[in-house]
Amino acid sequence: MDGTSTLNNASYPHNQVAYMYILECSDGTYYTGSTLDLGKRLWEHQNGLGANYTRKRRPVRLSYCEPYDRVEDAFLREKHVQGWSRAKKEALMAGDLPRLVLLARNRASGPPPLTVASTSSATGTLAASTQDDAVAEPVEARSLSLSKRGR
Repeated sequence: MDGTSTLNNASYPHNQVAYMYILECSDGTYYTGSTLDLGKRLWEHQNGLGANYTRKRRPVRLSYCEPYDRVEDAFLREKHVQGWSRAKKEALMAGDLPRLVLLARNRASGPPPLTVASTSSATGTLAASTQDDAVAEPVEARSLSLSKRGR
């Protein structure tokens, strides 16, 4: 082995540090990315050679970065953080762990429980209920296809 790995046909040395980073764009929005060469990537973003998103929102400013031993880990972290709310990203950048945990808990408890559809064997009526419902509410069965197979 020559000490390199391949990801998307690009060779890189194992001892090179990868980064997940967050840029603040000129319009106040955030861009999250990952790279093996942070200096080069920042230069690319500043000079319109980076992502299309930042190309239209220059200048950009590096607001946060995390180093990783493996580019795969930096990329996975990028995808994870990209799904976060603005408030959660700001808590991360500020190093505010209690707020980050609170925002994560609020997000986890956000939407109502899943609705479960079932049919009454006596009436053939389709009903929907949640874990919190005491009484099942009837729903229209137009878009649902119920099959007796496998029962």
